Amino acid sequence: MQSSNQAVPQRPHTRKQRAVLRRAPLFTAMLAGLAFFGSSLPLYAADDAEVEALKAEIQRLRQELAAERGEVPQQPGQPGVVPQPTVAAPRVDEPQALDAVVVRSRNRIERLQDVPLSVSVVSGRELDRLAANDISEIVKRVGNVSWNRGNQRTFSLSIRGLGKAGQTEAQDPSIGIIVDGVSYAYNALASSYNFHDVEAVEVTRGPQGTLLGKNTSLGVLNVVTRKPSFTPSADYSLLFGERDRVVGKFAAGGPIVDGVLAYRLSFVGEKGEGDIKNRDNKDISYQNIDRLSGRAQLLFTPSENFNARLAFEVTPRAGESTNGRTTNLPTAGLRYSNGAQWGVTNAERALGRDWFTRQGNYSLSDYYRERYTNADTMRPLVTGGHGASVELNWQLGSHTLTSITAYHDYHFNAVNDEGTPFDISRNSGGFWNDYSQRSQELRITSAPGGFVDYQGGLYYIDVKNSVDYQREWGNDAGAWFANNAQYATLNANAAGRLLMQDSVDRLTMSYNSPAGLQSIRNKSLAVFAQANWHLSEPLTLTTGLRFTRERRANAASTFIRDNGFGGALNPTSVNGVNLGGFDSASDGSLNPGNSAEQIALANSVAQRYFGISDYAALDSTQRAQVAAAKAIRAGQIGVIFPRSKAESFNELQPAFVLSPSYKINDNLTTYVSFQYGEKAGISQFTNGISNRIDAEKTTSYEVGFKSALFNKTLILNADIYLTNVKDFQQSVRVYDAYTTALRNDGELYYASATGSVPKVQSKGVEIDGVYNGIRHTTIRFAGAYTDARYKKFTNAAQPAENGYSGAPPYTDFSGKTLPGASKFTANIGVDYRIPVLGDKEFHVDFNTEYHTKYYSDNSLSKYSIIKAGSITDFGIGLGARNQSWDVSLIAKNVFNNDDPLTLTATSFTPAYYRWVGIQFTGKL
Repeated sequence: MQSSNQAVPQRPHTRKQRAVLRRAPLFTAMLAGLAFFGSSLPLYAADDAEVEALKAEIQRLRQELAAERGEVPQQPGQPGVVPQPTVAAPRVDEPQALDAVVVRSRNRIERLQDVPLSVSVVSGRELDRLAANDISEIVKRVGNVSWNRGNQRTFSLSIRGLGKAGQTEAQDPSIGIIVDGVSYAYNALASSYNFHDVEAVEVTRGPQGTLLGKNTSLGVLNVVTRKPSFTPSADYSLLFGERDRVVGKFAAGGPIVDGVLAYRLSFVGEKGEGDIKNRDNKDISYQNIDRLSGRAQLLFTPSENFNARLAFEVTPRAGESTNGRTTNLPTAGLRYSNGAQWGVTNAERALGRDWFTRQGNYSLSDYYRERYTNADTMRPLVTGGHGASVELNWQLGSHTLTSITAYHDYHFNAVNDEGTPFDISRNSGGFWNDYSQRSQELRITSAPGGFVDYQGGLYYIDVKNSVDYQREWGNDAGAWFANNAQYATLNANAAGRLLMQDSVDRLTMSYNSPAGLQSIRNKSLAVFAQANWHLSEPLTLTTGLRFTRERRANAASTFIRDNGFGGALNPTSVNGVNLGGFDSASDGSLNPGNSAEQIALANSVAQRYFGISDYAALDSTQRAQVAAAKAIRAGQIGVIFPRSKAESFNELQPAFVLSPSYKINDNLTTYVSFQYGEKAGISQFTNGISNRIDAEKTTSYEVGFKSALFNKTLILNADIYLTNVKDFQQSVRVYDAYTTALRNDGELYYASATGSVPKVQSKGVEIDGVYNGIRHTTIRFAGAYTDARYKKFTNAAQPAENGYSGAPPYTDFSGKTLPGASKFTANIGVDYRIPVLGDKEFHVDFNTEYHTKYYSDNSLSKYSIIKAGSITDFGIGLGARNQSWDVSLIAKNVFNNDDPLTLTATSFTPAYYRWVGIQFTGKL
């Protein structure tokens, strides 16, 4: 995340000392990078020249840096001396020590084993070996973290079984994503982006915020990319695979002005077809890939006490088909929990109607065909974005002052289809989203060591999010959405069929799903500080505190953008918004009080559909047809409300950490952690009425140890944890004041909307480790037992099997397991590499992620259970030991696990089938 914060000695008096010291930050960065790189190397034999050279270079840099700083070597044991580890040449069968792995989770480069938190780290090299480029691939390699499938906007992350519930645009993520020190306040910024040129990915569990950036209530995924260096380098990667998949990566860097200005350029381009073709347009396939991203960085080091890093990123807009990759299931034979026959779906009701059967060779059997779609208006989801950041570091005596100024934006545009070749939805639940964030962080960091070292700072972020939920209907939509009585009435003759076609044809809306056109404005201003109190040599107490002023505002409206062909069939008004229709009764007769303009509009309807100039002259059958068409239209228009401001959220929110750690010996550290954090509330609407949501409050307790065993060939870290969340934000059933007032029949109505679950709890055990005690082999492993439950949740949506007529509007989920939460999860990664043919290397890699069963649906339906299973990626290859070239065969989902990704009673999302490719990598 951040570079190492080292104490800076007084400015030397000689020119030579000044020149060398000017390079000291570079030497320090090189030394840390080499140490990290060395810790991730697999085991080689003792005569490995590359390892010998690497270890010698680490020691040389340490000695040169110490000498040029004027530091006099002292003997271990003298006061104030921290002995530097030497790098002795290992014996022939001596494994390499692993305890030098470093992380940046606390803004310092420090050993993973010294951090009193539950942290997992995966190196960029490991991700590269099996072409793990995106968030979904990364989380397969860390413990007790899962990726919950959605599209590029709606995916979510879970930690310790918490976080599956999808988020809305007005809602902060519970699990944050940080890239190179910049917090993303919207997870979509990382969704349609291939992470490339990555140095490491770290996952920190529990509430965060007392050290930097944006606060989060459940954890952080931190991505650290490679930075500019004065050492020239150039790396490339080319991957060719099934379904015309091509991935190209390139990264290069080095000095522009030696010792003063360096650069690093990197880009990745990826294209490929998806695994499901659209029969209506065979050039469109679902889950295709079309991504191009580039990053340019400059490092400016004009003096020994100042450096600056500038970064620019761009992801041009491109389209990927994600929505609609669904297989539909028949409801025949299904019964509700009370024994009643399952209700038919729109497709089952409509596709048997002659309106559709006479149009072509498409039936329910096609609608239910696995891995088959025939969508006439489906278009790829278009995404893209830009980013820029400036990081400035000043050495002020024994302190470092850091400033990070950043900007990011994101664009998303979805045009969806209901999944048939008929003209029903020209844009079914479409979505237009333009997001931007501007952030500023100012942080002061003391030198490590002494009785206390500390960090503190200020953070500000300003988010603007313009959101438009769009919908457009086609000329088959009336026949699709009509109930049986309406269809029978309108399908009786040509006039009725034209009314049914026009009822919603070309109607275009900013639609209430959940709130039409929204302008969201979120602002956060925070002050934070954290200190490590070294009470004795083995005992350290970490304390941290944060206060954040959170402001959330939202203004929204829903409205008709285009009346299409049926504007004359509009209601007179909805929710006080005038829609210009004429007032008629349920049988189609005119109500008293219509204006002359309304009567003229009614007469135009009579003339267009029946050739009669006076609406009053229509017979009862004709009036009933008009009433049926108007009812279809009113049902699709739904909720309309004028531009309104939701109740804002404006509160001061605390966060803190209290964590003592005790170093029993050099190879064993124990710790206890008490963390508290809050996530901002939500300013939002439910059916046009303001529905503000309270802050989410998380308290987490953790006890763990970190150990290095068997001559440091086994790193074994473990913890037990208890997390309590109050007012957990997810979909709940809430009182629907709009529908209750609209129907005015004495009944209370409820709607599903984002709300607060009073109490949620997750508890469990986690282990995380690395072992290289087997010659030529490195094994990374993690496992967790998780018990994540609703402790109190009395207003949950009914599962699908309780959808029978007369069922209560909500149910009690208290005591039930959260969606997406498996009892047991595990992952294991193995890297085996052995010298062959002199300077060559043969290697085999695999990564397996395992989970027990879980609910894939927020309503905890029995039909949504995904059974236990695993996914394995595999690679085998040959390359030069100096990494100048390598060729690998890579297989994703090598055992072809076909368990669905999501599952409901009426549909499922198919698994991604096995994919095989060949990857070429090397250095130039």
